[in-house]
Amino acid sequence: MTKVGILLGSLRKASFSRKLAENVANLFPEGYETEFIEIGNLPLYNQDFDDHNQVPAEYTAFRNTVRWLDAVLFVTPEYNRSVPAVLKNALDVGSRPYGQSVWNGKPAAIISQSPGNLSGFGANHRLRQSLVCLNMPILQQPEAYISNVAALFDESGKIVNEGTVQFLQSFTDAFVDLIKKYKG
Repeated sequence: MTKVGILLGSLRKASFSRKLAENVANLFPEGYETEFIEIGNLPLYNQDFDDHNQVPAEYTAFRNTVRWLDAVLFVTPEYNRSVPAVLKNALDVGSRPYGQSVWNGKPAAIISQSPGNLSGFGANHRLRQSLVCLNMPILQQPEAYISNVAALFDESGKIVNEGTVQFLQSFTDAFVDLIKKYKG
């Protein structure tokens, strides 16, 4: 079983990122298991915790969970032309202590979204920059920028636009190909 962790850049229970990710999670083929990874409970990263052996239990649990993933899907809104702080904090927590990053070598894919037309372009590219630094091979094509996200869902949270579903299926298929390449 190939395990794909899903990290959301929004903490809201009914966020567009969550709805989008729930739809995408259902597009993975048999043999793939998705798991939403909690990041809202992580204290802000402070190197003193690692340096003085006072690591919060939340850090340890998060690092152990991510360590056993085969790949990571990030689904995020854009906050002020960048990545939401909660997502950046999760990247920092997982990348430390130095030399023990749980992200190293894990294939990654990014879906950014927004209710407007910009579709989270800034967040997507800022996140790519961090993932390159963390040595995560990133799905290059197709890029996933989802605009006008509020209009995509029915009352049960399912995507109603068939073209969007087809696009997300091609995105997921390409991500699966990338995972296979690195899982070996």
